[in-house]
Amino acid sequence: MRQNPQTAGRLRPIDLARRHGLSTQAVRNYEAAGILPAAGRTAHGYRTYAPLHAHALAAFLALVPGHGHGAATSIMRAVNRDDPEEAFRIVDESHAQLLEDRRTLQAVERALGDLGPGAAPAPDQASSPGGMFVGPLAGKLGIRPATLRKWERAGLVTPRRDPRTGYRVYADTDVRDAGLAHQLRRGGYRLEQIAPLIAQVRAAGGLEPLAAALRDWHARLAARGRAMLAGAAELDAYLRHADDGH
Repeated sequence: MRQNPQTAGRLRPIDLARRHGLSTQAVRNYEAAGILPAAGRTAHGYRTYAPLHAHALAAFLALVPGHGHGAATSIMRAVNRDDPEEAFRIVDESHAQLLEDRRTLQAVERALGDLGPGAAPAPDQASSPGGMFVGPLAGKLGIRPATLRKWERAGLVTPRRDPRTGYRVYADTDVRDAGLAHQLRRGGYRLEQIAPLIAQVRAAGGLEPLAAALRDWHARLAARGRAMLAGAAELDAYLRHADDGH
């Protein structure tokens, strides 16, 4: 990384801070963290920055919304120690995670769609008034009863006990939750990944109220993708200025 922070166009810490609504202490902290290249010093020991530092700060602040503070910090540190390959690897990891998050959302939507409004069992499918026993529900889903018991321990289903027999009885909401868990398990998701979603379904009162949450999820992923594009543009500008020695 070629740089000469004491060339013409020197900037004070306050100059960088004001451009982005930061404090001068924040600018100093970013330098100490390796997010900015090392500052020059005047004869009296005061920090001086160059336009290159301004591009570095703009790049970091643009990277944070799409990649997160930790990844953005690692990207800038790698660039500043002249290791762009490591920086690009971190960028690639963030994009891969975004793609995985999109796939997760698609899997959730498919699972919810497969359940549909008629996910509850018909009256003649119930093995007990107001619910199903473990055997019929396992048969309906094509899984073993032991799997349903495992899901119960993980909090994915919460059957009640028949007071006469002590058998587990799965209410309509349990059948819905078991169907959702089954779809997501088929998609390769772990129980600890499924539990928060089912908790959200319960909190929303069913599948339909989740439409707004899914729209918000889509919007957040889109915003993150757009932020990654903006961050890439600023990072590229910083790299070009660094290569030019400005």
